[in-house]
Amino acid sequence: MFWTRDEREKESELHMTSASADGGASGTGTETAGSERASDHGHGRGLGYDGDGASASTAPSVDTRPPHRGLKGVYYNPVVQVYFLGFVCFMGPGLFNALTGLGGGGRLDATTNSNANSALYATFAVAAFFAGSINNVLGSRLTLLIGSTGYALYIGSYLAYNIHPDAGGFVIGAGAVLGICAGLLWTAQGSLMLAYPTEDQKGMFIGIFWSIFNLGGVVGAAVSLGNNFDNTSNSVSNGTYIGFIALTGIGVLIPLLMADPGRMVRANGSRVVLPRHPSWRSEFYGLWVTLRTDPWIVLLFPMFFTSNWFYTWQFNDYNAALFTIRARALNNLVYWLSQILGSVSIGFLLDQRGLSRRFRAFAGWLVLFVMIFVVHIWAYFYQREYTRGSITHKIDIHEGAYVSRVWLYIFCGLLDAMWQTTAYWFMGAMSNDPAKLANFSGFYKSLQSAGAAGIWRADAVKIPFMDIFISTWVLLVAGLVFALPMIHSRVTDSSDVPDDSRAYMTEQRPGERDREKQHHVRRSATA
Repeated sequence: MFWTRDEREKESELHMTSASADGGASGTGTETAGSERASDHGHGRGLGYDGDGASASTAPSVDTRPPHRGLKGVYYNPVVQVYFLGFVCFMGPGLFNALTGLGGGGRLDATTNSNANSALYATFAVAAFFAGSINNVLGSRLTLLIGSTGYALYIGSYLAYNIHPDAGGFVIGAGAVLGICAGLLWTAQGSLMLAYPTEDQKGMFIGIFWSIFNLGGVVGAAVSLGNNFDNTSNSVSNGTYIGFIALTGIGVLIPLLMADPGRMVRANGSRVVLPRHPSWRSEFYGLWVTLRTDPWIVLLFPMFFTSNWFYTWQFNDYNAALFTIRARALNNLVYWLSQILGSVSIGFLLDQRGLSRRFRAFAGWLVLFVMIFVVHIWAYFYQREYTRGSITHKIDIHEGAYVSRVWLYIFCGLLDAMWQTTAYWFMGAMSNDPAKLANFSGFYKSLQSAGAAGIWRADAVKIPFMDIFISTWVLLVAGLVFALPMIHSRVTDSSDVPDDSRAYMTEQRPGERDREKQHHVRRSATA
């Protein structure tokens, strides 16, 4: 059937919350960040934010029940449960970010890590379309548990590889499994994040979750630095992997301790109700409708494609290639810390209400353009000094050459956070229609994963460092150049104009489409 507007908003806001592999982060921000990267530091409103305060919302449930009392009241409190959810992702995607940021997964030879990441992003791009249907059948807690196991398996595969050098195939297979599990985890996370808060608590809940999640990368980097500060082998110790496995194992168990959402009561007395995800067929149809009704989004595709491309050069071809394991661990720590500063700073600019939204859009574009050339002109003078076969000495933290190079890595972290945040802000500035915004996010994650899978594989087959570096620079510039006409034509000072993407559909039962058409005819006649 065609959905009502309220129903479409519920479903689409769910996807805006859950559309992430990475942080990616990104990533996998790498696993970060997702549409709420701006929100985690209190300066933005996620993908549904239009730049001037408009956001997608859901109507609170009208089904109320008396609140729980005593310890049961604490346990079933949605605020307590979002802390549980945050620590699941702290132990899983957060530690994945810390491991990936070491370069080569902490190994001396990054080939296996590159192949594993290529497999991961390839399977994630596919699994994300089916994860919603799986979540509908299994429920969010079980889906979250299954998704978190992939991170423990992946990190465990590196310990096996450290002990048995012939276990590279296991690492690659674990990467492919993690891609599937990441799709499940982030879908379940989005489902729970949408269900827990009341309308006026969403900002607080998102802030709690993303603060805890982002600390995973920082804490994981700090742990690896402490464990490897005296390590001279240029590969992380088994103890580092064992520590990460223990933490991810705890993350797997946390969903077992989480409350049944059906028994939880919000602060306003309303019952927590988990929304259902649309089927994968509806997902594909929604993407096609969005592409047909708003073709300007195509001009952001190069920006989406590049959004995880640069990690390969930064993590493997710069950090892992040039530095000792101790220096790599310190670089990793300051990289994730700089992400916080980068996200806050660009968000501060994009949220300046005293400036018109068009001005903010062009200002954000200009900041990215300047940052790209500052970082890559700076990096070019280092990259031209080494190739894959010429590195004979690893730079340590006590050497004079380290200082300027770690500052470059800090600027790489700033650029990453600014790029991801601005990309989502551009999408949010194009429309207020939550169904369309959810599909924008779908394009973003699909193209991001496709690009990441390709460049990690290129690194695995030993494409020259300089070629990967130049491709990163060129694609970043191309992403901004293609985005400029979209900013000029589609970003206005208001998004109050009616959207034409209301045809977001799901599977239909016989006769429902005709009834919906009659309903729209009656509405048009009274308009």
